[in-house]
Amino acid sequence: MPLLLGIALVWYSLSQISISKLVQYFKDANYFWIVLGVSCGIMSHTSRAYRWLFMAEPLGYKPRFINSFMAVYSAYLINLTIPRAGEVARASILSNYEDVPFDRGFGTIVAERVADTIMLFIIIGVALILKFEFIYDYFMNKFNPTSLIVIVVAGLIVISGMYIFIKKSASKFALKVRNFIKGLIEGALSIFKMKKKWPFIFHTVFIWVMYVFMFYITTKALPELSDISLGAVLIGFILASFSIAATNGGIGSFPEAIVIAFLLFNMPEDPSRAFGWIMWSTQTLVIIILGGLSLIYLPIYNRKKARI
Repeated sequence: MPLLLGIALVWYSLSQISISKLVQYFKDANYFWIVLGVSCGIMSHTSRAYRWLFMAEPLGYKPRFINSFMAVYSAYLINLTIPRAGEVARASILSNYEDVPFDRGFGTIVAERVADTIMLFIIIGVALILKFEFIYDYFMNKFNPTSLIVIVVAGLIVISGMYIFIKKSASKFALKVRNFIKGLIEGALSIFKMKKKWPFIFHTVFIWVMYVFMFYITTKALPELSDISLGAVLIGFILASFSIAATNGGIGSFPEAIVIAFLLFNMPEDPSRAFGWIMWSTQTLVIIILGGLSLIYLPIYNRKKARI
């Protein structure tokens, strides 16, 4: 289903801008900024691979960084084909080549995701604070005050009802949700209990700062987006981040999410869509290259290590 949605969005996106015009944007782009943006992405993923070593140490394992790095890029590549299968593959790779039990390895990856989710919410909070007046005015213009009040109250009622149901119900679904939430909380708290929690927190912040830099720096590749505001960058980054979960690796959804965000700030539509495709294409190409090389080199590297 995500793949079909992605294909439909690719068709829609390319129907909104001619391929010849899109190709021209690719030709005219300043590749210095694109390469710099790609470098930020690689640094972020490298930091992610190094950060995982802090998770494995309390479990009694000392995995090699190179295997962690290749596992990260292999996971990203696999996620392009089957969403969320990459995390399972990453845990399997670490189990095969570093003897980390699958359940423990997968548990550390889930804990990492908790930390990443917290960082994404922090970025959303920063965006809301910086652009509160803009966002408030936008919704006030789109909806009348009575409608907003009804929506907020209805949302609170639904959330309260779900909370009460999950807390009181003995159904299998409620138990699964409770256990899932409990696991998320325990995973988040475990971060502060680990021996090297501050290096872990530093790398977590660094990963997401590099993500935002990657996004912002790449906008410089197109002159039409040279005066883009920080608020537009943050809102675009947030919507683009969610779009990656909507389809396989954000195919189709990534450029359109950026168009939606940038149009809110009156940025030109064609350059916004072109930027989305440039950003998605270059980052995906890096994942395909490094992820493919990682899958090929993993057994070769570990066979050599086994002989030594």
